[in-house]
Amino acid sequence: MTVAVVASVLLGLAFLVAGGSKLAAGRAWPAEARGLGAPAWVTPVLPWAEIVVGAALITQIARRPAAVVAACLLVAFTALIAVRLAQGRRPPCACFGAWSTKPIGVSDIARNIALLVLAGLSMI
Repeated sequence: MTVAVVASVLLGLAFLVAGGSKLAAGRAWPAEARGLGAPAWVTPVLPWAEIVVGAALITQIARRPAAVVAACLLVAFTALIAVRLAQGRRPPCACFGAWSTKPIGVSDIARNIALLVLAGLSMI
């Protein structure tokens, strides 16, 4: 397996877990997403988008475009977290549904940077 394939499978798994856990959280996730500052129109769409991107990365169907979409999403997520931290706000991340109920912190930014590295490797 090449580095790009391994990276894309790992990134795809993270996106599948993120999307699936948001759906499993039911009504709790949209409320937490709004608390983080996500636009209301994002909450019903994002879990499904994450699942589609994750599946494309794992199956290697359009790996590079899926990695680009994943990177764009990760940049947006990271920017939102950074803005909230700069404002002194620490709502729950809700990045992985009920599995991420602790307040956001620098570790969330570090995790996203690691995922961005995987996205970059998936593009080679």
